[in-house]
Amino acid sequence: MLQAHVLVLNRSFFPVHITNVKRAFCLLYRGVARAVDEQYQTFDFHSWSELSGAVHANGDRVGLVDRLILVPRVILLTTYDRLPKREIRFSRLNILIRDNYTCQYCGGQLKKNQLNLDHVIPRSRGGKTTWENVVTSCHDCNRLKGGKLPKEAGLKLVQKPYRPKAFPFSLLMTKPNIHRAWKPFLNVVDFSYWNAELEP
Repeated sequence: MLQAHVLVLNRSFFPVHITNVKRAFCLLYRGVARAVDEQYQTFDFHSWSELSGAVHANGDRVGLVDRLILVPRVILLTTYDRLPKREIRFSRLNILIRDNYTCQYCGGQLKKNQLNLDHVIPRSRGGKTTWENVVTSCHDCNRLKGGKLPKEAGLKLVQKPYRPKAFPFSLLMTKPNIHRAWKPFLNVVDFSYWNAELEP
C-alpha cells in the first residue's frame, strides 16, 4: 500500500506529479502538502489523522504505531505554483501508456506487472534506450525474442515505436491504476508529468 500512487497538485489544483503513499505522508507530515478529500477540502497531517478515525471515513488505511490513517489519493502542495512540463518524460509508465498496456509483439493486453520493456534492436547490437527503440512486451514474447531482432525471432511489431507528443486524457482515464479521486483533476489540464525519467 505504501507504494500505491498518489496524485500531486500544485497550489492552483493542477496535476504536476505522481508520487507514492510513503512520500505523500512525508510531505503531509512536514507541512509541505495537504491531503484533498472527495469534496475538495484540504487537511494537514493532524486533521487528516482525525478524519481517518471517524466512523464514516471510507478508504484504504495504513497502520501507524498508535492508529490507522486513511491513504490520501490526492495531495496539494502548499507553496508550488509551477505547471508540469509539456514534454513527456521517458519513463516505464509512459511507455506502457503509449503502448496501451499491450504487448507490441503478440497484441495481448495485460496488467502492468505482466509486461516488460523490450529493446527492438537489442542493446547488445547497439540498440539505444529511446522512445523509438523501446516497446512493451509480455514475458513470453520477451523470452522468445531474447537478444534477437524481431524478424529473427519470428515476431512482428504491432506498431512502430514513436516519441509521443502528448497523452490524451481519455487514455489515462481508462487505466486500472487511475484512482477515481484523480478524475476531476485530470480533466482540467494536459497532464503529462509521470514518474522517474529513464536513463539512455
